[in-house]
Amino acid sequence: MTEEALDLADALRPRIPSPLQPVEDERFTRHGVRLLLKRDDLIHPALPGNKWRKLALNLRAAAGRPVLTFGGAYSNHLRATAAAGRLLGFPTVGVVRGDELAERPLNPSLARCAADGMRLHFVDRATYRRKAEPEVLAALRERFGGDDAYVVPEGGSNSLAVRGCTDLGRELHGLADVVAVACGTGGTLAGLAAGLAPGQRALGFPVLRGGFLAREIRELQYETFGAAGDNWFLDDRFHCGGYARTTPELDAFADDFEARHRLPVERLYVAKMLYGLLTLAEEGAFPEGTAVAAVVTGQPL
Repeated sequence: MTEEALDLADALRPRIPSPLQPVEDERFTRHGVRLLLKRDDLIHPALPGNKWRKLALNLRAAAGRPVLTFGGAYSNHLRATAAAGRLLGFPTVGVVRGDELAERPLNPSLARCAADGMRLHFVDRATYRRKAEPEVLAALRERFGGDDAYVVPEGGSNSLAVRGCTDLGRELHGLADVVAVACGTGGTLAGLAAGLAPGQRALGFPVLRGGFLAREIRELQYETFGAAGDNWFLDDRFHCGGYARTTPELDAFADDFEARHRLPVERLYVAKMLYGLLTLAEEGAFPEGTAVAAVVTGQPL
């Protein structure tokens, strides 16, 4: 763990390093693949998975000021930020993509944010797309905390988040050949890949359509480290139609995985990654004897 996160660790007591759990699954072993689960979902009950890793340094930088951040109606990042605000005693504002009337009553994710004290501010999709523009940010700051507000981007992905996620890669030195993670905004993969040892590779499964994520990851790595690495790659085939969308095939796979391993599988991120890994194993994408660590980044609501 980075020194900058130690004060937050004293307050929140995260489980770091997270456990690495071998999984006996004949669908992988018959293709010569050893599957491991990196249980980041067990880091903290309120800030599970990559949310602790991405938020820790940002929360230290915020130093108790109001935190203004962004997300969709089912954003795990908004939930984690709201929980951190409750636990550490600072105000939080969530700028939510969508129509407030359409989101009433609040879904379980947004309801949890509100219960943790987050002020929810809904904006239309056109405004949300402009959220990083100076005039839009200035208006939001003026409304919610002024210059004192600390802004965290959508999904928490900025250079501090990327640095926080390098610990994930370091925790897996010598333990896996390939490390897989589901990707929303790319910050976790950008940091994970930078933290891996030589010879290890990171594999990302985007959960959104669009094919834009590789550019975003390279930009995050340039911003954070001054260069983009070449030890990561993406497979765009498993978004199932886009964020918060699933298919009957994905749901059936997740139900079966849960029954086989007695492990609840979060559908929007984790199930897509695991389904992608099984497909790649069946396609012969991994050489015989490959150890694949799948990062479990969250739990079902």
